[in-house]
Amino acid sequence: MIKGIDYRTISKGFFYFILLFILSSGFSQAQTGWQQAGIPAKNDLVAVFFTSSEEGWVAGDKGFLAHTTDSGKTWERYPLNTDADINEIYFRNDEHGYLVAGRQMFVTNDGGKTWNETRIYRQNEFTGYIPEFLSIRFADKNRGLAIGSLLKVVRGEELVVDSLVFRTNDGGQNWSRVIVPTKVELYHLDFDGASRIWIVGDDGIILYSENGGESFTKQVSGTRQPLFNVDFRDSKNGYVVGKAGTILKTSDGGKIWQRVLIPYKESLMRVFFTDDKNGWIVGYKGLILRTSDKGSTWIMQDSGTKENFYGLYMSKKYGWTVGAKGLVLRYER
Repeated sequence: MIKGIDYRTISKGFFYFILLFILSSGFSQAQTGWQQAGIPAKNDLVAVFFTSSEEGWVAGDKGFLAHTTDSGKTWERYPLNTDADINEIYFRNDEHGYLVAGRQMFVTNDGGKTWNETRIYRQNEFTGYIPEFLSIRFADKNRGLAIGSLLKVVRGEELVVDSLVFRTNDGGQNWSRVIVPTKVELYHLDFDGASRIWIVGDDGIILYSENGGESFTKQVSGTRQPLFNVDFRDSKNGYVVGKAGTILKTSDGGKIWQRVLIPYKESLMRVFFTDDKNGWIVGYKGLILRTSDKGSTWIMQDSGTKENFYGLYMSKKYGWTVGAKGLVLRYER
C-alpha cells in the first residue's frame, strides 16, 4: 500500500483509473532508453549510420551490410560481394556515401541502392606495401579526407610502417597523398567547417590542420594510449576517446587536452555529441556513458549486455549502437 492514501475513500472506478495510469506510465518508461533490435547477423558489427530516423545502415565483419527503411523494425542485407571487414559507413549527404573496408572502399551515389568499389590511390603507387583505410569524412561536397596506414609484410606478419592521409578537392574524383608528421596507424578524423581537421591514432597521436588538410601539425595529447575516435562540436570544443578508459577534452581547439577521469578501464570506441552539452560514449563490455555537462562528468547507462560496442550514431531524439556478435541497440528519448 502506498503510504498516506486511504483506499476505502476512493471509488472503485477511480481506483482502476489510477491503477491503469500507473501501469501505462511504467510501460511507457520501459520503452525509452536502450533496447535491443533484432538483425540477421552473427558477425561483429562495427559501423552504423542513419540519414533519417527511418533510414540507416549497419555493417561489420566479412562484408556484412544491412539497410532499414522503417527505423530498424526490418532489415535487408545488401550483397556487397566482399569478405573484407567494414570499418566505417559515412554519408556526406542523402545520396553520396562511403563504406571503408580496409583495403577496399565502396561508394554509392544513389542513397545506398547500389554500392560500387572505388580506389583512391594509383594502382602502382604502393608497390611492395599494402594501403589500409579506416575512416573518411567530407567538409562539403568537394573537400574530403581518407586516413589509415601503410602496411608491409615482414616474416609473415603485417606491420604498420607509415601513416596514410589522402585528400580530395573535387568530391572524390581525384585524391592525393598528404605527408604527415607521424608514422603510426590513424583511426578516425573530424572536420569543423572546411579548414579545421583533427585526426587521432595510435600512440596517443592527435594531428591538426587549419588549412583544409594541406598540412598537419601534432597536438600534445598527454597520453600514449591508442586514440580511436574524435568529435568536435565547433572550432574550440572537442572530445577524444581511446584505450583503457581514455577520455580527453579541449575547449581551445586542442592547444590543451585535458584528461577526464572515469572509474572504468574498458576501451572506449566512439564518442558522439548531439549538442553542446549532451554526448555519448560506447566501449567494451557493454559500456555506455552519457554526459549532460559538456563532457566534464560521465554517467554509465544500462545497456543490458556485456558484449563489446564498436559503432555509434546519435541524434537528439534517437540513436544506435552496434557491437559484437551482431549486437544492435536502439535509443529513444
